[in-house]
This record gives sequence, C-alpha cells and structure tokens, in this order.
Amino acid sequence: MLIKEMIVDDNNMAFIPSIGTSYQLNSTAKDIVDLLKQGKSKEEIVKIISQKYGVDYKEAYIDVQDFFQKLKIYGLIK
Repeated sequence: MLIKEMIVDDNNMAFIPSIGTSYQLNSTAKDIVDLLKQGKSKEEIVKIISQKYGVDYKEAYIDVQDFFQKLKIYGLIK
C-alpha cells in the first residue's frame, strides 16, 4: 500500500516519494490517512471520525467510504 509511505506536512500536503506524486488533503483526509497508517480498520476509522467531528455514524461512514474509493482509484490502497 502506497499510503504507508505517504508523508504529510504541517500544511496537509501529502507526498509519496517512490512515485513523486503529491496531494493536497483537508484535515479529515489527513486524519484518515494517519489512522490508516496506524493500521486502523475502516470501522475503527469511521467511529473515530464520527466522534472527533461530532457527526452521525452513517454520515461519517459514507464520507470515509467515499475517501477510500478515491484512494483505491489513485492506487494508494487495495
């Protein structure tokens, strides 16, 4: 998974050195990336995001699922 080698700076700019690609993340996306790098499951991530941002679990699930789909499209996760 390329996501594991992603480096995110203080301005939420993410860089993957092996392919030389960078991405701009918002704070929620940065949180999700950090949680993925910690080995958290999708369900754990949804729960943490839901609690941190004070949103309904279902809404958080939809948003996390959407972000996961984007990560798959870019080839960053399987």
